[in-house]
Amino acid sequence: MTPRKVLPAALIALSVAVLAACSSTAADPVRDQSNDIPFANCDQVACTGTIEGAAYEILMPEQWNGTLLIYSHGYRPAQPFPPDFSPVDTSADPVPGWNDGTKDLGNSLLSQGYALAGSSYSSNGWAVADGVKAGEQLHDFFAANVGTPKRVYVWGDSLGGLVTQTLAEKHTDWIDGVAPLCGVVGGAEANFNIALDLAYAFKMLIDPQLKLTNYASYEEAVAEWTRAASTVVEDAKSGDTALIAKILAVGQVADAPTQTRTYDGASIESTVKATVESLLTAIAYGTVGRQEAEARFGGNFSGNEGVDYAARFSDSEKSLLNTVGGDGTADAIIALIQSGTRVSPDPAAQQKIVELGGNPSGQIQDPTITMHTKSDPLVIVQNESLFAERYDAAVAANKASGGLVQLFTVAPSTYPEGSGAPYGAGHCNFTNQSRVAVIDLLNRWVRNGVYPGGVAIRLAMGSESGYDAIYRPSAWPAQ
Repeated sequence: MTPRKVLPAALIALSVAVLAACSSTAADPVRDQSNDIPFANCDQVACTGTIEGAAYEILMPEQWNGTLLIYSHGYRPAQPFPPDFSPVDTSADPVPGWNDGTKDLGNSLLSQGYALAGSSYSSNGWAVADGVKAGEQLHDFFAANVGTPKRVYVWGDSLGGLVTQTLAEKHTDWIDGVAPLCGVVGGAEANFNIALDLAYAFKMLIDPQLKLTNYASYEEAVAEWTRAASTVVEDAKSGDTALIAKILAVGQVADAPTQTRTYDGASIESTVKATVESLLTAIAYGTVGRQEAEARFGGNFSGNEGVDYAARFSDSEKSLLNTVGGDGTADAIIALIQSGTRVSPDPAAQQKIVELGGNPSGQIQDPTITMHTKSDPLVIVQNESLFAERYDAAVAANKASGGLVQLFTVAPSTYPEGSGAPYGAGHCNFTNQSRVAVIDLLNRWVRNGVYPGGVAIRLAMGSESGYDAIYRPSAWPAQ
C-alpha cells in the first residue's frame, strides 16, 4: 500500500498557531508565563481518594507552572484476562508506570512544574464513557479543591488514548492540549470490526470451532480462547508449511505486524513467532474482550457481510504465502476465507457502540499530538491513518480549528528476544524521553504558540527513542 501523507494541514495549523501567538495578550491565562501558581498542597486537600467509585491520585510539584496533566489509563479487563489471568486492577494511575514502582517519568514531569492527576474508571472493560466521566470529575475536583489551572492537557495510553480524544472533543471549554498515545483513535466500531475480520479468518483457516460473537458468559469466552490459543501454537510448532502459511494469512487479513516487542521478524522463523504472538493477543480480545463489550453494549455490534477479503492481500503478501506453502497456496487460502458464512450485527448494539464506545470525529479544536509504535500488535498503527483522514475531512468542512501532529517510533531492524525491542515494536513501547518530549512539544505549542516543526521534534525525541520522521502507516486495512 502507498504510504499516506499524515499532515496535509500542517501549514494551516502553523498559520493558526502563529496568528494565535501574535494575538495573545498577557490577560490570556493559557499563555500566562508565570511558573509559580498558588495551590493547596496535599496536607490541605485529599490527593488520593474515590469519586463515585473511581479511585484518583494527584501529584503536585514543589512549584506549579499552572498546567494540569490528566492521564487516562489503558484497557483494564473486567475479569482475569488471558494469557496470564492476573487479578483485575482498579487503582488510580496519575502517570504511566507510577503504580508499578517506576517513578522516573512522573518525577521528570513534576520537576518541570506539572501537576499530575489520574483516575481509575468506575468499571473495567471497554469503559470509554466511564473514563470520560472520570476525567471530567477529576478536573472539577482539582479546580475546586487544589487550584485553578491556567491550562489543562489530557493524555492517555491505548484505550486511554481513545478516552483522551473523546474527552477532548467534548470539552473544548477547559481542555487546551491533547496527546493520545498508542491510542484506539480509529474508534471502537472500526477496531472491533477488524478484530472480527481476524477472528473470522482464524476460524476459517485454523480453528473451525471458534465462536465469533454472542458469547453467553465469561467462562465460555475463556474456553474459546484456550482452545484457539492451543491450536495455533501447536500448528506453529508442527513445522507443517501449509499450516504456517495459514497462520501468516490470518495476520495479513488485519495487517497484524510481523514484528513484536519480543520478536524482530528478521527471519521467517521470527516472523512466524511474531505473528503467533500477535494472533494470541488479538484472539484474547476477540473472545474475552468481546464478551465483556457485548454484555456492555447489548449484543453483537460487528459484521462482515460483503467484505472482500481478497482485497486485503498485497502481491508481496501473496508471494510470501506461496514461498512458505508452495505455488497456489495464496489463492487456495483466499478462496477458503471468502467462502465462509458471514456475520450480521445487531442494529441496536451497533448503534450503542457508536454512541458510547468512543468513535472520534477528527473535529480537533486544540493542539493535538499523537504517538504510535510502527509495530503494535494490539492497537494497529493504521488507527493513526484513519484518524488523520477524519481530521482532514473535518478541516475541509471547516469543523476543525486545532492542529494535528502524528509521531511514529520504529524499532531497530534486529534485536535479541531476551531483551526485546527498546522502542518502536510492541504496544505502547515508548521511551520515557519520548513521552516527556510529547508533553514538552505540546506545552510549547499551547503556551507559546510554537508549532512542533521537524527540528524541534528531533531534538525533543532524541536519538534513542526510535522516532522516524519519514515513516507513515498504510491505510486502514478495510480500505
